Amino acid sequence: MHEEAARFAAEAGGGAVTSAPGFESRIHDPARLGQWAAQLARPLVFTNGVFDLLHRGHVTYLARARALGAALIVALNDDASARRLGKEGSRPVNPLADRMAVVAALEAVSAVTWFAEDTPAALVAALRPEVLVKGGDWPVERIVGAQEVLARGGRVLSIPFEHERSTTALLRRLRG
Repeated sequence: MHEEAARFAAEAGGGAVTSAPGFESRIHDPARLGQWAAQLARPLVFTNGVFDLLHRGHVTYLARARALGAALIVALNDDASARRLGKEGSRPVNPLADRMAVVAALEAVSAVTWFAEDTPAALVAALRPEVLVKGGDWPVERIVGAQEVLARGGRVLSIPFEHERSTTALLRRLRG
């Protein structure tokens, strides 16, 4: 799957696919972080997650996160990493390339990348965001990278939920 995601990022960001929608240029290979991350405006806001089936809670959260800085980068768990989170059923429903495209199309999102590890710690360390955020179900002390961001004088926030939605609940409803 990583080869497909990397190919997708290269085609979208490299101008090779002239018919690709513009939002696909926001998808970036983490292996080439040094080439694209410097172009992001600062202060940089970082968040991560699976973002499988987007709902109102997700898009509201991402809009609130983006308002905290000049650019928002969203790092998605790759498919294997998402499965290791122990989500029920056959999650993620959508493969990484599809999830990245949907998230990249959101107005609030400046860049999208992915990670294969269980946490985005390496990306947080490499990107050095000024603001690190997660959703309201994450206490600040459990947010990966919080200590490092705080030690650099940055901010770490748990953004309260405005709309009680979840992909798990949506899937349960769909499955009856």
